[in-house]
Amino acid sequence: MWVYLSEHERFNDFGDEGALVWHENGIPYAVWGQESSRSLSFKYYPSEALKQNGTLYAHVFFARSGYTPDPNDPEFQPLATFGRAHPIVMYFPKSKAGKRRSLLGSSEGSDTGETLKEVIDDDQVDLKDDGPVEWVSYWKPNVTVNLVDDFTRYAHNGVPPNISPYLNVEPTTGNYYPTIFFNDFWLLRDKLVQINGTVDELVLNLEVAPISMTKWQLFLQIDQSFQIHRSYGSMLEGEADELKRVFLEGNLYLLAVTMVVSLLHSVFDMLAFKNDIQFWNKNKSMEGLSAKSVIVSFISQLIIFLYLLDNDTSWMILASSGIGCCIEFWKIGKAMHIEIDRSGRIPMLRFRDRESYSGNKTKEYDDLAMKYLSYVLFFLAACSSVYSLMYEQHKSWYSWILSSLTSCVYMFGFIMMCPQLFINYKLKSVAHLPWRQMTYKFLNTIIDDLFAFVIKMPTLHRLSVFRDDIIFLIYLYQRWKYPVDKKRINEFGFGGEENGSDEATNANAIKDDDKKTN
Repeated sequence: MWVYLSEHERFNDFGDEGALVWHENGIPYAVWGQESSRSLSFKYYPSEALKQNGTLYAHVFFARSGYTPDPNDPEFQPLATFGRAHPIVMYFPKSKAGKRRSLLGSSEGSDTGETLKEVIDDDQVDLKDDGPVEWVSYWKPNVTVNLVDDFTRYAHNGVPPNISPYLNVEPTTGNYYPTIFFNDFWLLRDKLVQINGTVDELVLNLEVAPISMTKWQLFLQIDQSFQIHRSYGSMLEGEADELKRVFLEGNLYLLAVTMVVSLLHSVFDMLAFKNDIQFWNKNKSMEGLSAKSVIVSFISQLIIFLYLLDNDTSWMILASSGIGCCIEFWKIGKAMHIEIDRSGRIPMLRFRDRESYSGNKTKEYDDLAMKYLSYVLFFLAACSSVYSLMYEQHKSWYSWILSSLTSCVYMFGFIMMCPQLFINYKLKSVAHLPWRQMTYKFLNTIIDDLFAFVIKMPTLHRLSVFRDDIIFLIYLYQRWKYPVDKKRINEFGFGGEENGSDEATNANAIKDDDKKTN
């Protein structure tokens, strides 16, 4: 094996000893053992052309023992040597659509008109942007050369489409050379090294090893699956790397536990969704329930949906958030009377409290709780928005408003759950709550606690997971403090004693009928 480094895609200068970086003898093919795997690490000093977004290729040649890949050598035999080139430098465009700036001009910690440019994938470049696209070059620190252990006899024009691009067929005999596969499957994006004028040396780790046909096809199929999901919008750029990172850096037992709890999380999430719909669909009374919390929950869901829409999120996440937004609006219709006011030029929606809500102490306690909690929320929201405006960068004023509102929902969302706690405290009862749905959500919160330690996530999100635990623990304390009152109407609009009296009446009626029949 010979490995040459060259800034040209085609290589013919076999006499250049400076280009030869690695030479190995006696590499067995299709033989699995310690001698089959070789590795080399060295420092490469880039040229000025390479620092200015230049190119660099690794030209790998293999030949039978005793032969040479140099066509000018008298002992050269075309059927005894084969090779393949692989780029060591990758290029990613800078997003010109993702410009962010300080809306107040020059501020502390940011320069005027400073642009935050995010490196993204080729298919995410905004082609509508005027001007040239700026590119950034990245160095691959690891290059793995795999010789595929393949002796399959393929039919003419019957090579599988995923293998055909890698198959090097000799035209005169119809045979194919051993397949060279440059394995970048485990090379994550954050391991790439950016090349610029300040880089003086780069580390390159080379490895040659065999790979089985099954494992090679598995890598090809997974990469193809990732590309299909990205093209459909069901996977964001970088999610594939996070999935690979779980296998690379995670423990096998931890991975198994994560898969199990992920499945449980999906099941509990579906059950919580089902019981939430069932509760509000059959609910006949708003006594003890906070209608204000339902409205605020819809507004929060709408803000999150608009924020995701402004940040070019995948359509699957947008669809999920949009469906949740529609469900929250539907719950407003179950908690309040929604009417269409056609008195003006433009028809508008009018919301009116239900009699079971306004005719008792529930509305009074709900208004009182929202009054004081809104003061706290507005103060925190104002402080967070002013800080974001002064020290952070945004694409526009609309983007600043959305990001500020989303941050408030994200950080202070627990305040929206407090009115219900206050109503429970004043009514001294929790029998009106959908406990089955809340139990499933609490189980999901426990699973989120586990993920908070396992999966890399923002600190605010990690804190938001534990804040939900505190709220639910308060709910549990209230359930223990205030025993269930059988006289109170339950979540389906029926009281316990009424049901008991109805059942007794029905039983007496059946006995009377039996006596008449006898």
